Amino acid sequence: MYDPPGYLWAIVIIGITAIPAATCVVLYGGAVRGGQGRRRAALLAGGAAVLLGGWFTASAVIAGHGWYHARLGHGVPWMPVAAVGSFGMLLALGRIPMVARALAAPGAASRLELPHTFRAVEGTAFLAVMALGHLPALFALPAGLGDVTAGIAAPLVAYKLAHGGSRRAALWFTAFGLTDLVVALTLGALTGFQLVNVTPSGAPISELPLALIPTAAVPLLFALHVTSVSALVRVPRAPRPATAPLTAAAG
Repeated sequence: MYDPPGYLWAIVIIGITAIPAATCVVLYGGAVRGGQGRRRAALLAGGAAVLLGGWFTASAVIAGHGWYHARLGHGVPWMPVAAVGSFGMLLALGRIPMVARALAAPGAASRLELPHTFRAVEGTAFLAVMALGHLPALFALPAGLGDVTAGIAAPLVAYKLAHGGSRRAALWFTAFGLTDLVVALTLGALTGFQLVNVTPSGAPISELPLALIPTAAVPLLFALHVTSVSALVRVPRAPRPATAPLTAAAG
């Protein structure tokens, strides 16, 4: 069983807690901006906190029992099942009218970028575990550096959108963020299920505390990106600068 230092537990738990907490703040702000009132907004944010916190707790229990630690062909691969199931549930919940109104409220495009800021914390955790010699660089370097980059860029993109900036940067950020998550999941599966023989192995990905990232945090980040695309479609295109008229040369 993987037993990382206490500070790594702290880093992962901070990131795991901050991402859903920021998402609840986004929902609260969207509900208020969408005219649902502060009381309904608080109920929405509180309900989201209970659901997200409940799944994070359940995933921790599953990981603690070692159910995520399985090789392909030797039992059910519960980790990808949990990740895909969580992502699908989040998309379904986003279609609830009260939630959909909050996600479609004015300024949603900029607010939806903010939870990605805390990806930098998770990226730091991957790099720290690699530095200890407990994760392969094949996984930890692209996953860690990608998350750190996304975490740094997220508040900058959100600020630009909030101040009337073009949506192009946000679309590029979304494309990068989705690519980073897909690459991390792919390399995590290859090394964690030992489909690629590397030293050290990627086994710690399927154990606490790292198992919470692909099963709980990543599906939420995926759902935020997908929802962000819908919000960005509604953002007006920035007007192109007018071309100065040509003046005839004096004869």
